Amino acid sequence: MTVRHIVLTGAATLLVPLLATAAAPVEVVKIGHVAATSGAVAYFGKDNENGARMAVELLNARKTQIGGKPVRFELVAEDDAGDPKQATAAAQKLVDAKVNAVIGHQTSGTTIPASKIYFDSGIPQISPSATSPQYTAQGFNTAFRVVSNDKQLGRALGRYAVTGMQGKRVAVIDDRTAFGQGVAVEFVKGLKEAGGTVVAKEFTTDKAVEFSAILTSVRAAKPDVVFFGGMSSVAGPMLHQMKALGLGQVKFIGGDGICSDELVKLAQGAVADGQVVCAEAGGVATSGKPAMDQFRVDYKKRFGIEVQIYSPYTYDAVLAVADAMVKAGSARPAVYRPVLAKNAYKGITGTIAFDKLGDIRDGTLTLYTFKGGKRTLVAVTK
Repeated sequence: MTVRHIVLTGAATLLVPLLATAAAPVEVVKIGHVAATSGAVAYFGKDNENGARMAVELLNARKTQIGGKPVRFELVAEDDAGDPKQATAAAQKLVDAKVNAVIGHQTSGTTIPASKIYFDSGIPQISPSATSPQYTAQGFNTAFRVVSNDKQLGRALGRYAVTGMQGKRVAVIDDRTAFGQGVAVEFVKGLKEAGGTVVAKEFTTDKAVEFSAILTSVRAAKPDVVFFGGMSSVAGPMLHQMKALGLGQVKFIGGDGICSDELVKLAQGAVADGQVVCAEAGGVATSGKPAMDQFRVDYKKRFGIEVQIYSPYTYDAVLAVADAMVKAGSARPAVYRPVLAKNAYKGITGTIAFDKLGDIRDGTLTLYTFKGGKRTLVAVTK
């Protein structure tokens, strides 16, 4: 209550109580986001962060209310540089900042160690791009993902190597990361189911730039197809060296880590049209294409660059969390998490609904090749 003195001529001062009409305070809802926004795969990490930023901007433009009260969403972005140790440090930083939810991390190798920290703090975490089955197999009720896992992606690639690329004899290389090794294991299972044979197995690291020794061994095995489990920062130089060693006509296949136009740039002209096939752990059917196309237009207008892969999934992950908060009437993790676990949010990438482990229900896969230096759609499958 505000008390104002009003002076009247010839009369005593009167104390007139006036009710103050202060605006209701706006609650700040903090959405944490972590990805590798520095380092060799920063183009993927910034893409993820941009998608989250677009979703936060949309929620604020809509003047979203939770529990009938106005809220303002704030993106708290951290960089883990694709390093597990930096990932746990970033996770603890977000916990200390009292974020309401976390979207991330980007890779399986960073998402898995960070997930224990979020679980211990009761903060829901949705990864938009980590595909290792281990992430959701830990039993953490705070762990969710909006893309298919390696069991689906790896096995689909293994089958396609045989049925779509006529790869009876296949050499398998992985970078020994949680993602690379995991998808390679599942790829081999799918390959063998389809009647293919592994004729060579080699290993590298996610920092390697020299592959002559392993590629010489691969060449001796005379494969029809080379599979690589890892990221485009390694696959690009590998393809360049394959061509130099006389393997330029051998088909090459990999997961979402190589599924970017950056691969062609890093290969320095060594990618022939149709030579490389990759898979995105997601994708939209024909009915969802208009919404996805509009997102791509809006994204380019906002950031001046093209979508890489997973920005639409970070966008949907943020909006799915916000939808659960609105339905629960609270941004408190303990209150909205059960709603998130059972909710079905219709996003631009499809319906975001989770199974009992936190994996996306009815996840899709999208196969691509490269033509004219650009990623080109082959098919959307399950």
